[in-house]
Amino acid sequence: MQHLPHRYPMLLLDRVLDYTKDERLTAIKNVTINEPFFAGHFPNRPVMPGVLILEAMAQACAVLSFRSMEALPTENSVYYFVGIDKARFRRPVEPGDQLQLDVAIKRRMKGVWLFEGSASVAGELCASAELMCTYKDIA
Repeated sequence: MQHLPHRYPMLLLDRVLDYTKDERLTAIKNVTINEPFFAGHFPNRPVMPGVLILEAMAQACAVLSFRSMEALPTENSVYYFVGIDKARFRRPVEPGDQLQLDVAIKRRMKGVWLFEGSASVAGELCASAELMCTYKDIA
């Protein structure tokens, strides 16, 4: 994932399946029992934490943004997750699930990108949200 600065254990995307510049992106995360968060969430009934499903959506948003800008993350820049609205969780994500993340750009203004995102397993909606992100030079 060259379009993300994240690495294990915080890299939550495995592959991009589809992309349309300045519009949308679809990515997947293969959720395995080896994920570090399953040891404590929950030992007898492992469930992917909702905040990590949202983080996976935010990472998909970052990939869409960087690809649309035809840019890569650098040591002198950062892509911040700055807001979330309308987050809803509808189905747990468990070991063995393939999480599909679909994100679309709603609009860009004054350096802030607004996205619609959803996460699903086998066509069944798990979570949805509106996400806001911004790209900043930090040098």
